[in-house]
Amino acid sequence: MNPSIKKTEPVFSISTAARLLKISVHTLRMYEREGLIIPYKKKSNQRLYSQADLDRIQCIRDAINQAKISINGIKSIYSLIPCWDIIKCSAEEQKECASFNGAHNPCWTYDHKNVCKERDCRTCEVYTKYSQCGTIKELIKSVSR
Repeated sequence: MNPSIKKTEPVFSISTAARLLKISVHTLRMYEREGLIIPYKKKSNQRLYSQADLDRIQCIRDAINQAKISINGIKSIYSLIPCWDIIKCSAEEQKECASFNGAHNPCWTYDHKNVCKERDCRTCEVYTKYSQCGTIKELIKSVSR
């Protein structure tokens, strides 16, 4: 990758991302539909992927193929990320939050009515930092100390 391009800069088309990852375009669209990834979308609705997106997708592929974790299993793991703690939701916001009260989908898949309503989930710390390989475990370790 070009060193002058930031890792988070969406530059790869869906077909290029699929080729680099050795998967089909259909698989990438399925991961998006399932809420595992949030590709950048241009005004024309064309999806673009960054190197960070490709790394996340490779992590998902490894979880599926090596650890034998299902897509629903990955979604459940992502749903355990304590987003309410990371972005400092109030107790009142937590009561109304589908992510806080559910355990089946990552927070970025919900139609938020609280503090997250105006957030871009693709750039939110919960999505960018804590859905990468290894970071969820580190987060759990830090919370349990």
